Amino acid sequence: MLSDLGIDPTAEAVYKTMLAHPEADVADWAATLGITEHEAREALDRLSRLALVQQSTAYRTHIRAVNPLLGLEALLARQQAELMAHQQHVESSRAAVADAIAMYGHNYAPGAGSGFQYISGIEAIREQLEIINNQVQEEFLTFAPGGAQTPENTASSRPLNTRLLSRGVRMRTIYLDSIRRDAHTVAHAEWLVNQGAHIRTTPTLPNRLIVIDRRTALIAADSENTGTGAVLVENPGTITLLCTLFESVWQSAQPLGVRPEPRSESGLTKQQTEVLHLMAEGRTDEAIAHRLAVSTRTVRRTAASLLAHLGAESRFQAGVRAVQRRLLTEHAD
Repeated sequence: MLSDLGIDPTAEAVYKTMLAHPEADVADWAATLGITEHEAREALDRLSRLALVQQSTAYRTHIRAVNPLLGLEALLARQQAELMAHQQHVESSRAAVADAIAMYGHNYAPGAGSGFQYISGIEAIREQLEIINNQVQEEFLTFAPGGAQTPENTASSRPLNTRLLSRGVRMRTIYLDSIRRDAHTVAHAEWLVNQGAHIRTTPTLPNRLIVIDRRTALIAADSENTGTGAVLVENPGTITLLCTLFESVWQSAQPLGVRPEPRSESGLTKQQTEVLHLMAEGRTDEAIAHRLAVSTRTVRRTAASLLAHLGAESRFQAGVRAVQRRLLTEHAD
């Protein structure tokens, strides 16, 4: 039961027996469990390395089990800290991959076997969008992380959307939750739904993405400045990964006609949960605001509400308490 914390079954049994019979000794614990005294001592060595047993201060020859409220919680906190470090490593790796694609992708033509092509500049991106939009036959998947849409953008996109949907193309788009506060963007999204598209929203999106017919994708090379360049992907393995990512986000996103649940079991709103996660990654208020497509003032207000909710006086203390309450682990799950 405690194997996820790095405690093997024998050591777990010894630890529980020590808690149940604190006045006994190694021989008694071994006899209770039906193992040899040597096996019990080896288990005690492993428990000692995990700081779950220690020498008694009253009797130096006696070993006692550390209170599980302290010992197991400390192991859990360490595991959660390792998980946070791993998540940050993954985020750093993702950024490094994006940088590598942006830097070296232009050296490879689509037919050269790599399946990647770097496209530089907004005009070239628009031309490539027009090409792939003309090629779509069955399915059009989109991450739209830009937040509220301008009237000019929605007006220019309607002819294309109408043409695709009238041909029976399955269109699914995921916007940020923040669009729900913009009447014009909501009206445009509702228009798309009426035309046959499927729209959902989520608190954050990893990058701008378009996938057509599960064979070609276009990804922004810089998620912070999507007009600088894009990567055209035709590599089958990468396309499969992108489609899996899309489906995962789609499953957790909320349909446009359904309001996102105001609070999770932890008592936090989705926006608070996302801000907490991004704060734990060390993002600045400005970076968080860009990721959520909200104002910096909104981020600071949300951060203040988080500190109040967690009873913390600083962001560092809030992070510690979030780990203790497993809020960041819940997000990762």
